[in-house]
Amino acid sequence: MIEKTLEQLQQSLNQRILILDGAMGTMIQQYDPQEADYRGERFKDWPSDLKGNNDLLTLTQPEMITEIHEAYLDAGADIIETNTFNATTISMADYDMQSLSREINVEAARLAKEACEKYTKYNPSRPRYVAGVLGPTNRTASISPDVNDPGMRNIDFDTLVEAYSESCEALIEGGSDLILIETVFDTLNAKAAAYAVDSTFEKLDVRLPVMISGTITDASGRTLSGQTAEAFYYSLRHIKPLTFGLNCALGPDLLRQYVEEISNVAECYVSAHPNAGLPNEFGGYDLSAEDMAEHIGEWASSGLVNIVGGCCGSTPEHVKAIADVVSAVKPREIPDKPVKMRLSGLEPFVH
Repeated sequence: MIEKTLEQLQQSLNQRILILDGAMGTMIQQYDPQEADYRGERFKDWPSDLKGNNDLLTLTQPEMITEIHEAYLDAGADIIETNTFNATTISMADYDMQSLSREINVEAARLAKEACEKYTKYNPSRPRYVAGVLGPTNRTASISPDVNDPGMRNIDFDTLVEAYSESCEALIEGGSDLILIETVFDTLNAKAAAYAVDSTFEKLDVRLPVMISGTITDASGRTLSGQTAEAFYYSLRHIKPLTFGLNCALGPDLLRQYVEEISNVAECYVSAHPNAGLPNEFGGYDLSAEDMAEHIGEWASSGLVNIVGGCCGSTPEHVKAIADVVSAVKPREIPDKPVKMRLSGLEPFVH
């Protein structure tokens, strides 16, 4: 079944540009959940505040999460992401809910899988897929959180691997079709995630397609840990991902040059899901669905992408507009790159 899924995905990717869903947080905010909604009956006596723990809504408000998934599937999404961006034990520690990490990942994948199976049944010629999300965590393995102590770290590689391994195994158990390591701001975190994913595949004797998506944090064109987009790709190309790309932080206008940078060097499919512009003074996103689709339509016509969607601030309306504008555009062709030594530190080195 797993081999069939990969074969279907590759066939689809060679034929058309696939659509990823949009933001989960934006949609949850539209429901305006309060503390009691996050707690539900099960966690009504939990000792710490739970409002803002969006991943917990997978357990306490599953109907809400399913509605959001289905709204994106209605909009034309081929791939939907699990509601697990902060579901590692590391991030769940903010709410003293480390013990729930596995359960949340399993249930989030199950909810997404049920939605995908429902829509695939409607149209078997267009299968829908679940991307099990491994977020960046709220720690960074290669940067000190204390400017006065550059050598300090608040997480180490082995701890990240342990957390990512638990989440990955749970995402697979719940029915994920792919694993998405996303919003990477620290390459060392991503290497821990990639190692955990590969180790989990060996442990379970399965191998799902892997997507990697980094984030360029500002106009410097670098990740938070200092790498250019090309250097970031060279740091992780060895795991042979199905797709490699960028998401978050920037809107499509500012992100374009870095998507092109990845597209020029990636020996795999390229994905991109930008924010709906930059946040305004109230933390909202103002880029309309039509304007966002216009930008991404240009990316597509320029041959830069194979998978597109939205990140922060995007909605089903954005995803539908994107799906419409790229529907007749040929996907990017994977380049046949000459064999060279391709290394990287903060900058790429090709010899």
